[in-house]
Amino acid sequence: MPLYQPPKERKEEDVKIEAGVDLKVMIKELDSIDVPSVFICPISLAPMQDPVTLCTGQTYDRSNILKWFSLGHKTCPTTMQELWDDVVTPNKTLSHLILTWFSHKYLAMKKRLEDVQGRALDLLDTLKKVKGQARVRALQDLRQLVASHVNARKTVEENGGVALVFNLLGPFTSHAVGSEAVGIIVSLDLSSELKGSLMHPAKVSLLVDIMNEGTIETKMNCAKLIEMLLMEGNGTPSRSQTEIVSSLSLLVGLLRLVRDKKHPTGVSTGLILLKAIICSHESVRSSVISLGAIPLLIELLPSLNNECLEIALYILEVLSKLPEGRMALKECPNIIPNVVKLLMRVSERCTQFALSILWAIYKLAPEECASQAVEAGLAAKLLLVIQSGCNPVLKQMSSEFLKMCSLNFSTGILVSKCMLTTTIQ
Repeated sequence: MPLYQPPKERKEEDVKIEAGVDLKVMIKELDSIDVPSVFICPISLAPMQDPVTLCTGQTYDRSNILKWFSLGHKTCPTTMQELWDDVVTPNKTLSHLILTWFSHKYLAMKKRLEDVQGRALDLLDTLKKVKGQARVRALQDLRQLVASHVNARKTVEENGGVALVFNLLGPFTSHAVGSEAVGIIVSLDLSSELKGSLMHPAKVSLLVDIMNEGTIETKMNCAKLIEMLLMEGNGTPSRSQTEIVSSLSLLVGLLRLVRDKKHPTGVSTGLILLKAIICSHESVRSSVISLGAIPLLIELLPSLNNECLEIALYILEVLSKLPEGRMALKECPNIIPNVVKLLMRVSERCTQFALSILWAIYKLAPEECASQAVEAGLAAKLLLVIQSGCNPVLKQMSSEFLKMCSLNFSTGILVSKCMLTTTIQ
């Protein structure tokens, strides 16, 4: 914690202002800043509001030390010395220092907030007047401001900024202006009416173009904005939403985002949007498969974090329900060993998705799949699932899969592949 440094001497009227600020409110609003250790109560480890000193010289917040006494304690909590006097003396000097320090920080915070709001209003005013590179610079500044400050976002939303930035997305919008405008819009709270306007084919086409030609940050912002549009409504896809996801340019750009291993955050954003698309729009699943999504996802599996891995496996499991999806899975090199490795490794859901994928491949080529899967250690993994606390559906799947595998091996060979103890055999 920082050492306490007294603020510079201030005018008498400033002190009066500080004295009028409720200390409890200031402490609550400044809870994220480091407080000098001398202001912290040793009992609650929170800033003191009413410091009092014991006969041992130790200082505590009044409410905390009185609670300590009410529990029957006759000692100093810090030193554990027995108290020869239970009188608590108000520490007025420390109380004044605490109030002065918090008031100084509180007023500084309020001034920064006012500066942020004023800056946001200035930028909105500037955007109404300028064009060309000056407009791009103003948009860049506004994007950085709304990304960093909640108050800036609120100011933009309450002063017509959403509509102002939205209207910059037109048929003749440059990619520089479009990229910055999308970066601002995706940070704001959009009305249903505005989301509906963004679903207009011309706007969607512009979004897709910006996504395909922009930087990684721009691609991510476009993907997040499109996801927001797809989530709008009561769960039944609208005609506009169906038209959005039917765009091959969008799907191609999305798979490019997912493929970019250098930017894991971009991969995650792309996977989330891809999941949203295939979940609610069955009509595009064949297009996603034809664009090579399955081998791409299989290649990505080893490099994904647990959250992204679960999303990728879910997408593969959904696509495996289509005949062309199963064929694409079967043709992926080392697909079976790679998926077997994921069983019982990450989560129950991942295990269930992986089993569904293996089952889909098994239906196409039972003998070949069973042989490769058992060689990769599937039988042992299935037995682990059966003996674990997994849900009954997953156990049933594992049991049936184990039976199917056993049809292609003698009992002795299958047991040896499972690497079981004599007792379990």
